[in-house]
Amino acid sequence: MTWVEVVQAAVPFLWGGAVLGISFLETPLKFRAPGITLALGLGIGALVFRALNLVELVLAVVLTATMVAAPPASPAVVLLVAIWMLLLAQIGLVRPRLDRRTREVIAGTALPRSRLHLAYIVLETVKVVSLPILGVLVLVGVAG
Repeated sequence: MTWVEVVQAAVPFLWGGAVLGISFLETPLKFRAPGITLALGLGIGALVFRALNLVELVLAVVLTATMVAAPPASPAVVLLVAIWMLLLAQIGLVRPRLDRRTREVIAGTALPRSRLHLAYIVLETVKVVSLPILGVLVLVGVAG
C-alpha cells in the first residue's frame, strides 16, 4: 500500500469521526450543560461548526488530491463527488441561513421554529454514513 492509498483510506474515517464527534456528540450535549443558555450554545455552535467545516474542506481537498494522484475505482470517485456536494450544500446553502438565524436569536429576536437544523442534520447524517463507505471502497480497491 502506497502512502497515497493510506491517505485515501484513512481520511474518510478521520473525517467521519470528526463529524460524529462534533455533530452528534458535542452539539446535543452542549445544550444540556449547566448554565448554557440558548444564545450561548448557538454562539459556541456557530464557532465550532465554522471550524469543523474548515477542517472538512481541508480533508476533502486532501482526499481529492490523492484520488487525482492515484485514482481509485470509479464507485469511490462517484461517492467522493457526492460527499463534496453534501459538504458544499451545508456550507453554501444551509449554514449561512443558520448563522443568520443564530445572530438574530443572540440579538434577542424571538423566532418561530425552523427546519434549517433538520436539513443540516439530514445532510450531516448522509455524509457521516457515506464517509466510511468511501473508506471501505478505497480499501477494497487497494486490496482487490
